[in-house]
Amino acid sequence: MPFETRLSGPVNWLGLQTLCARETQRFLKVYAQTIVAPVVTALIFFAIFTLALGRENEVASGMPFALFLTPGLVMMSMIQNAFANTSSSLMIAKIQGNIVDILMPPLSPAELTIGYALGGMARGMLVGVATTLALAPFVGLHIHAPFFILFHGIAASLLLALLGTIFGIWAEKFDHIAAVTNFIIMPLAFLSGTFYSIDRLPGAWQWLANANPFFYAIDGFRYGMTGHADGPLGIGLAVLTLINLGLLFLCYWMFKTGYKLKP
Repeated sequence: MPFETRLSGPVNWLGLQTLCARETQRFLKVYAQTIVAPVVTALIFFAIFTLALGRENEVASGMPFALFLTPGLVMMSMIQNAFANTSSSLMIAKIQGNIVDILMPPLSPAELTIGYALGGMARGMLVGVATTLALAPFVGLHIHAPFFILFHGIAASLLLALLGTIFGIWAEKFDHIAAVTNFIIMPLAFLSGTFYSIDRLPGAWQWLANANPFFYAIDGFRYGMTGHADGPLGIGLAVLTLINLGLLFLCYWMFKTGYKLKP
């Protein structure tokens, strides 16, 4: 049905709400795998870096290493799970052949983009809150700038949810998603200042770190919790905003043209 003549009006609110609810319920039904497991992984990383490696008494950027590490672990968990939610949802739908159930209802490309993105954001944000609460007893819960915590949490979750949508549409089998995760998402997350300050890197590596959009997500989030930032906060806000706008347009185009979704 053409967008202009849909009986539901310019926006199909019921369809959009249903798609968001479906994407949210997908991961809530298996919360042990989608919520609890990432929290346990973050706790293991925290224990390794602070206890097993004997760094609990170290100072990083003028603060205890455990406090410096916590925002990075929270953001890393959010990034990985926001990506996993949308990419796995689309990949499963394509392999099982029920992607038609998403494409046939009167949902516009914009509504499909927003619905999947909100589902991925919800998982990323929920994992972030759970991870923060799990780590808080060990380092204390610090809130320096609530706006930066909220903005970077939402922006990073949206960015990875959109990337998951893009690669979920592009991929033809789970091996493709695994390759993207292992060779793009994980390296960018680990090399973005999660476990260290980029001030300790030599010049060329600092430049590469500043070219990594994940760095701005973690750096701004860390500033919101600790008051310390390795990079310019204004540039980080602009970079995340512009990248998300570009990814939103790309997702819209892929749904509108039926790229790898329609024969």
